[in-house]
This record gives sequence, structure tokens and C-alpha cells, in this order.
Amino acid sequence: MDNNSMIERSQRHVWHPCTQMKLHEAHPPVPIARAEGVWLHDFEGKRYLDGISSWWVNLFGHGHPHIKAALRDQLERLDHVMLAGFTHQPVVDLSERLGALTGLGHAFYGSDGASATEIALKMSAHYWRNTGRPEKCRFIGLAGGYHGETVGALAVTDIAIFREAYAPLVRLAATVPSPDARGAQPRESAADVAHHAAAGLQSWLEQHHAQTAALILEPMVQCAAGMAMHDAAYLREARALCDRYEVHLIADEIATGFGRTGTMFAHQQAGIRPDFICLSKGLTGGTLPLSAVLTTDAVYEAFYDDDVARGFLHSHSYTGNPLACRAALATLELFEQTDVLADNALLANTLDQAFAPLTQHPAVRHARRLGMIWAWDIAPPTALQAAPHFARRYTQHAMANGVLLRPIGRTLYAMPPYVMDEEAIDHLARGALAALDATLAEEVGADG
Repeated sequence: MDNNSMIERSQRHVWHPCTQMKLHEAHPPVPIARAEGVWLHDFEGKRYLDGISSWWVNLFGHGHPHIKAALRDQLERLDHVMLAGFTHQPVVDLSERLGALTGLGHAFYGSDGASATEIALKMSAHYWRNTGRPEKCRFIGLAGGYHGETVGALAVTDIAIFREAYAPLVRLAATVPSPDARGAQPRESAADVAHHAAAGLQSWLEQHHAQTAALILEPMVQCAAGMAMHDAAYLREARALCDRYEVHLIADEIATGFGRTGTMFAHQQAGIRPDFICLSKGLTGGTLPLSAVLTTDAVYEAFYDDDVARGFLHSHSYTGNPLACRAALATLELFEQTDVLADNALLANTLDQAFAPLTQHPAVRHARRLGMIWAWDIAPPTALQAAPHFARRYTQHAMANGVLLRPIGRTLYAMPPYVMDEEAIDHLARGALAALDATLAEEVGADG
């Protein structure tokens, strides 16, 4: 098999996600034959450093031996059984582990992040119905928030390109101001921005709390909004407001969980506990699809009844799949075997040094990092309107330099696996900078 034949077959038969397929006429998909550690390899031997952890899922490198061994063992025991009316050891063990880590319990499983969002929204609204307040069935999200692309998740997603085509299908949630620290005025701190945003949330809740079931947010980092980072003070104020106005707080930790922001879960940096937590992506270390929603005893007990209709009747065929749960357990075991968070702090400092030329680049604005997430906003080379398709052109130059990086608009970011060695660090930093210079050179040429 070679790259060209794989490309031809893929273009003929595969509909790729988040893609205008016509673009593949000029820029075909990159065939990947195998992956090991931080490297992706095509069919002709070229390798690419996975600088975004394959859409933020791969924590400990591709093909990690501990996770692979756990999957082989599980495959010999139990591949799948329906979770309705049955149970098995991996799902019980995983639920216990996640409960101990989050302080929440009663894990309910789906297959991806959008599924987790749907589960949490439905649980919240159904809770209020079961407790005699069916009017509390609306939701709030943050400006720029992203929570998935199924119809329910789109209702709380504030990114137009994903939502506009499906507007007739979507019951839009209300949007309150984002605490994005980039919005700070002169002499304002990130905490000031957080406080102002919380004031906007308070104003909305004062008027609409009687109809509001839950506030959903991505704690500390709104990823699809261009890695918009905020001060933990916002989470503390939001928690207090949700308590005051009897509104659930849903923490979407799909992208921010499992050490990505420097703590096991991002909301822990604020010292709060949400009413629901949505988990996915890094949950299985990037091996198999799995998501989970955990909640409080009070929520769970509102469904516990002789009346079947008061139960939570949501389901997926592969809910709690034993193989996926075993992969998740193996991933959590890796956190336990070494002090991953401390090791990541050291790794992040090393990457900071390697990224210094990029951070100091004259086109960079708002260079920022939280845990193992780096982001740089890229200004256009002149006062003229930026040349179109920065992200697409940057990605092409990055791939030419052997690096997988996909900017969000004009925000360049890196979210690499936690297992970068010296060679990988240097390759990522050099490739990211070279791709930026090449992309900006095209823009200067276009202006000329």
C-alpha cells in the first residue's frame, strides 16, 4: 500500500469530519499507516509529530504498552455486553475510580464528548421535572462556548459555523459573557475580567433563574474559542451564583480533564465541585471512544423510584463497553504509577524554553499557557485585512515540516502528549516556528 492509493480510496468512500470535502481536491487527506509515541507515520515512511494529541485525546503517546496489554487481556475475557440489566468488572472499577477522583458518582457512559453533553443536559432538565419544577428546562452557556455538535449540544454551543445550518432544529440556550482574559482593558487583571463576566451571569440569573436548569461551561479554557483562558475566580463566582439561584453547574471537562490544564481536572483549580462533570477525550488515553457523566447523590436520588418514567431512560448500544473501560483504567493507572502532574510541570517549563522564539515572534499576541496547553494569537502582517484561510495554510506548512498543528482561526496552539523527549520538543518548536514564518510570508506577498 502506498500513500496515493490510500488517498484515492479514501476520497472515493470516506466522508471526513469537520471538512469541506471539495478542499481535498487540492489538499488530500494524509494517509497514516501506523503511530508510535508522539509520531504518526505515513505509508511511505514520512513521520509527523502529533502536536495536538490527535484532537486532544492522546495523553501518553500512541501504542502505549501498558494500555495495549490491558486491552489484550480484556479481549480474552469480555469484549462487550449490554449494560442494561448487566454489569462487569471494568465498568464497576472505572466508576469507582472516577468517583474517587471527582467527588461525584453514579457514572453514566456514552461514546464521545457530545454524547456526554446530551446526557448531562437531559439529566439536569429531568431532575427538575422529577422534583416538581418542570419549568426549569432552559440552559445557559458562555459566549464562544463549544460542547459538541449533536442537536442538544449545539444548543449550548456558541460557534456559528457549527450551528447556523441547523438553526431550525436547535432550541438555543442563552449566552452570557465569557471570562476570556484576552478581553482585559488597560490596568485590568484576568480576575477583573472574570468578575465582570460573573456580574453578567448574575444579571441574567436574577431575571431567568426560575426557567433555568443549568449553566454549562468549559472550566479554565474555552478550547474551540481559540484557547480562551480565564481566571479561576470565575468558577468560584459561578458556583456561588448557581447555588444561590438553584441552577445546576455542568463542568465540561471533555478537553480539559486528565491533567491537561495542570490539575487532574480544571475545575479543581477553583476549589469547587460541579453538579455534573462531562469526561471524554483523554479518558482512554486516545485509544477507544468513551465518555462519562458523573453527578451528585441528590441528582441520582431524584430518579430512583418505582415509576419507570421517572428513571433516566437514555441509552447507547455500547454504553460502558468493557474494552473502552479497561483502556480508561489502564490510563488512570499510568497517572498512579508516576507523578504525571509533577512531570508535566517540568516538561511544560522545558517546552516554554523551546517555544520562546515563537512566543517572542513579532506577529504573536496574547501568548499564554495553562498546564500542557499553549496558545498564540497571530496578528496579520499589515494593518490590512488578514489574508484568508490562515489556519488551512498554516496546517499545510506545519505538515511540510513534519508537525501536526491545526490553528483555530488565527490562534495557533499546541496540545502535545505528555511524553515528549528532547528530540520531539525541538522538532515541534522548530516546525511550529518555521510554519508560521512561511504562512506569514505568503500574506506579505499577497499584500505586495
